Amino acid sequence: MASHEHKRVLDAGQDAAALKALTHPLRIRLLGLLRQDGPATASELAARTGESSASTSYHLRVLAKYAFVTEAEHRDGRERRWQAVHTVTSWSNEAMRASEGGRAFVSQSRRRQIEHLEVSVARHEADIDAGRLGTEWLEPSGISDLMPRLTPESLTELRETFGRKLEELTARDAGDPRAAQVVVLTAGLPLAPNAQGPGPGTSATTEADGEDQP
Repeated sequence: MASHEHKRVLDAGQDAAALKALTHPLRIRLLGLLRQDGPATASELAARTGESSASTSYHLRVLAKYAFVTEAEHRDGRERRWQAVHTVTSWSNEAMRASEGGRAFVSQSRRRQIEHLEVSVARHEADIDAGRLGTEWLEPSGISDLMPRLTPESLTELRETFGRKLEELTARDAGDPRAAQVVVLTAGLPLAPNAQGPGPGTSATTEADGEDQP
């Protein structure tokens, strides 16, 4: 979770143009890369995404127009560097459902998060195999897909409790040199009853050791 000053809260009514701009998949990816890896030039982002520098430069200017990114301190005068303005983008799901643009934005954002998870899994495994991460990270790492039965109120409480705890631990570890960037994705997606699906309170898959890690 991010503190208020580091969070961009989008309003479905007032930010319709910004939502439309951010729905573009490359713009979402560029913003994510700047948030994850820090300031970069259009050329550097082009190399990471496989796009042309002209394309990334154009889309960065669009993101800047709607205050998602801004110019960063330049290393030299040759090329403009960009940085994300906020660490988190937030919104009301209920408010977004009221417009076609809002629904498209939420859908695109969720799918980009799934892509981010897939890339992060591959990067994590490669970093472990290459020794770039120590073995002390093996046990804490993992993905779980528990499927409890909860009320809307309980799901809200779960998400809020998780957010508060993450904020607390992030602040606690801020000055610890052992701390590493950790990709944390959470999902709470209620499903209508389906007789063909897993039973209530079960997990579709489990960790290799037979336990789901929270």
